[in-house]
Amino acid sequence: MAVSPYVVHDRPEVRYFVDRFQTGYRRAVVERWLSRSGRYLGMIREVFAQRGLPEELVFTAMIESGFDPVAVSRAGAKGLWQFMAPTARRYGLRVDRWIDERLDPEKSTWAAASYLTDLFTMFGSWYLAQAAYNAGEMRVARAVQSMRTSDFWQLSRTRLLAEETKSFVAATQAAALIGREPDRYGFSFTPEDPLRYEVIHVPPSTTLKRLAGMSGIATANLHRLNPELRLAQTPPGKPYALKVPVGGAAAVRAAFQKAAAETLMAATKRGRGRDAATTSQARPPARGVHVVKAQETVGAIAKRYGVSAAEIVRWNLLSAAGRIFPGDRLRVARVAPAEKEEGQGGFR
Repeated sequence: MAVSPYVVHDRPEVRYFVDRFQTGYRRAVVERWLSRSGRYLGMIREVFAQRGLPEELVFTAMIESGFDPVAVSRAGAKGLWQFMAPTARRYGLRVDRWIDERLDPEKSTWAAASYLTDLFTMFGSWYLAQAAYNAGEMRVARAVQSMRTSDFWQLSRTRLLAEETKSFVAATQAAALIGREPDRYGFSFTPEDPLRYEVIHVPPSTTLKRLAGMSGIATANLHRLNPELRLAQTPPGKPYALKVPVGGAAAVRAAFQKAAAETLMAATKRGRGRDAATTSQARPPARGVHVVKAQETVGAIAKRYGVSAAEIVRWNLLSAAGRIFPGDRLRVARVAPAEKEEGQGGFR
């Protein structure tokens, strides 16, 4: 969609904020914002360029959050773009007990680009779109209808818009001027390095602490890259696209492969143990050995093998009562001389 450019006019309202941002403690605050912007501006510019939005709009995030991806307002708005939960969900962001994608810088930037595009379509003015971003579409729509004008500055002279909204639009224009030429306005700062990471799919319900222990990646780095994970673990149900430091994907992949191999090895050992036990239980009795079945007696067994009951009692060191039990192994044949050494003792 072709949209009009974002023009910053030299107006008293805008100059007020340019001067204000250069004064006193605010200068240090703005320099901190500009320094932090280095982590996200490249990504935001790329997203906005793909959506055909004016570059100046990227500085909306400077006034919204100071480019802080985990910023939280008193009203509960969160992230770089200070989305309230209902609006975030409306623009495809997941917000539930497991995930809050308002805190994901890239996903929330795509949502903000969509929201600003829709607002421009609704009002035909970037200033009104920004006012609606701050105050809500309905309030700005009522102001436009009441005054029968789409001139934001004319509306700003009435009480139809809140002072916060009037200041918000003027401040974002001042931020755009400073962001484009910080040296001109006397700001000195070192931009932070752009945020870089790799993405790898990990199993559901993976805790960041466990993953750190497996892979050697610092837990703090996993938290920093995945602030949207409210419980510091991936949600249940399906694999999760997790962000890890550059080079970390290989370490995570190797860690899970090692864990899978160890699990397989342990399962194989358990299986071998079960097979051995089964084989032992299924092994037929040795020659001349009888396995006692339920309700069998020494006399009946002796008769079956053509020996006397006394011999079975003596060969198997049974008590005088000749008590036997199911599963007992009894010698039932006379022992040849070569077998005597092996055949001494009982078989129970």
